[in-house]
Amino acid sequence: MRVVAIDGPAGAGKSTVGRALARRLGWQYIDTGAMYRAVTLAASREGVDLEGGAAGLAEELARVAREARIELHEDPGGLRVLLEGEDVSEAIRTPELTRLVRHVARCGAARREMVKKQRTLAEAGGIVMEGRDIGTVVLPDAAVKFYLDAAPRERARRRATDLERAGIEADRARLEKEIVSRDASDRERADGPLKVADDAEVVDTTGMTFEEVVDRLEAIARERLGSGSPASRGDGVATGG
Repeated sequence: MRVVAIDGPAGAGKSTVGRALARRLGWQYIDTGAMYRAVTLAASREGVDLEGGAAGLAEELARVAREARIELHEDPGGLRVLLEGEDVSEAIRTPELTRLVRHVARCGAARREMVKKQRTLAEAGGIVMEGRDIGTVVLPDAAVKFYLDAAPRERARRRATDLERAGIEADRARLEKEIVSRDASDRERADGPLKVADDAEVVDTTGMTFEEVVDRLEAIARERLGSGSPASRGDGVATGG
């Protein structure tokens, strides 16, 4: 399958690196984390109590995941995420939404619906897809697999920088604690846990520049894919709904 899968914990650089790699290859970039965030936002807007643990929560989240119409579009400013036609690119990145997304991510019923959507997106090939379980669960036959990692403190610094650029105050110590907690939750969940695929290339981005990381991934990807790459897939994809 002519797909590049990029896995790793929050803040390891998967999104920025994956987007840049896709551009260099002329492929479509899919941020599955943004998809989960969009579903979390949709559930919140419908009044679903994500933290209450009420009976039937899993079925409700699965329904929201199945019905949500999510579109991903690349433009010069970066990835734009649309939910039911509304641009929610900023709304899905708030600290409150970030705190809630784990409840959707660890819901097996919701994950199964999302995996279906993600596999559909990858069917035609020419995709760089990143997330937590792409190379292990979603696309185990991907031609190239990467696992990006970085020290929790470095990941917290990057997250804080992103928030501050968006005008959101950031507490780096709190962010580091949340990252460590999220890592544990991602690794311990029953469905699609965060782990390194047996055939993945592990890249620790701590201390590496952005260009160094992208250059390394591009070199490995081109070597494994061969000299050619498919034409661009276009600037957007839609899922579900």
